[in-house]
Amino acid sequence: MTFADLFDRAAATGGDLDEADVRRALGDVRSGADRAADGDDASDRGDVAAEPLDPSPARVVADADALAADLLVGGDAREALDALRSHAWTALVASDPLLDDAEAVIASLSDPELAADWRAAAESWREPVAQPPGDHPALASAYRGGAMQVVSLDPSLTGPRAAAGLRDRLPVSVREPRAFAAVFDPAKLYPDAVSGEYPGPDRDPRTMAPVRADGDQHR
Repeated sequence: MTFADLFDRAAATGGDLDEADVRRALGDVRSGADRAADGDDASDRGDVAAEPLDPSPARVVADADALAADLLVGGDAREALDALRSHAWTALVASDPLLDDAEAVIASLSDPELAADWRAAAESWREPVAQPPGDHPALASAYRGGAMQVVSLDPSLTGPRAAAGLRDRLPVSVREPRAFAAVFDPAKLYPDAVSGEYPGPDRDPRTMAPVRADGDQHR
């Protein structure tokens, strides 16, 4: 199941969703979650890193609202995440609880089958990280996964007061999707992240298939 397939299915479900709908749905999901009591501590799992990784601007967290908006709304969220899907040397960092929240939002606004198929695609894309119970999924993912950028629709994270507070604790910038798309510059990141001259996008953002230098997908 490709992201192109998922986007087509989401569009076919109908409805006229916007970012505000997604924000409200995520608020409902997180207000009903008791992470401190659910025992969901991934810090001792062998398939995720338990210690924080070194920060890198090529490692990015998309909060659950941005992930759900990418699928259900499109627009700025899709443009922002297409920039990551287009480059195999970038990393989408996400804890299991973060994907849990996004899947729950998608299921509540569309249908559980679409949500489950989206989760499978997201699992194959994201880089998993551990998250202690009770932590904010996006911020915990950024801290544990060495992500220096977070994409979120949450004004409590993107506002100037929140940004100032976060800078005192984490080397991370939190931006709305439109702002992230405006400042994320792969050509500037590439020399430090990979080395050499930036060759352009190396992956189809909708199928995640590699792209040759001539622009065609590898078969």
